[in-house]
Amino acid sequence: MSSGPFVLAVVNQKGGVGKTTTAVNLAACLAASERPTLLIDTDPQANASSAYGISRPERQIYDALVDGVPLTHCAVETELETLHVVPAGRDLVGAEIELVSMEAREYRLAQAIAAIGDAYEIILIDCPPSLGLLTLNALTAADAVLIPLQGEYYALEGLANLVATIELVKGQLNPRLRIQGIVLTMVDPRANLSRQVEAEVRGHFGEKVYRTRIPRNIRLSEAPSHGQPILLYDIHSKGAVAYTKLAEELLGQLALVGPPRKPPVLPKASSLRPQPDTHPDRSST
Repeated sequence: MSSGPFVLAVVNQKGGVGKTTTAVNLAACLAASERPTLLIDTDPQANASSAYGISRPERQIYDALVDGVPLTHCAVETELETLHVVPAGRDLVGAEIELVSMEAREYRLAQAIAAIGDAYEIILIDCPPSLGLLTLNALTAADAVLIPLQGEYYALEGLANLVATIELVKGQLNPRLRIQGIVLTMVDPRANLSRQVEAEVRGHFGEKVYRTRIPRNIRLSEAPSHGQPILLYDIHSKGAVAYTKLAEELLGQLALVGPPRKPPVLPKASSLRPQPDTHPDRSST
């Protein structure tokens, strides 16, 4: 581990595979281990934000990507003392278009993360279900990728495309990028197809596939409507137990050293000052 935060992008270009559910609940379980954790929502649908009860935030990830506002000025506290969330919002829909004309457009998120130094030990990025410029920013900023994979045939096809994209980004933009692991989600042990997909993925990726499997669990589906991660909504549910085990596996891989420390103190909304306009197309006339 380097002295800076470990940055993990949760990525799958296929929707409905438990990507945001994994980002939200893994972040909560990591924070529960008292490691300062930041969850960044880069999906315009903002589901990771609403899963923590965050709506209409004063600042969001758009402000950091487009206008250069510090991430700590965009972050929001949660019920977990060691977890902050940088939310997404509707403005993010147009961010990909605005980023196209910017210098170092693929590195905007990487630069924002670098600017906060070692304020957090772990940063998770919830990516959109696509391989556009927002996801590219996440892959360029990340040390590694976590891939949630549903046990179905089409998921295997999508996995091959995603691995190819990761290798492309590694070769051209981010040489440190690697696959941290693949987590099987929405697992139904009674389904033959789920077992077949799992056997094929484990046969090909070996130890890259986490031992922990995330089951289909109604409590996991209910938790976002209450604005809570599963750890706070129902700590005894199968979903909470599974994500806790997944967090333990990840922490075992990272082998973090030193005692847990406090997360950064976020500036109060009233203390925020307008940031200089850094958009190249907004110069004064």
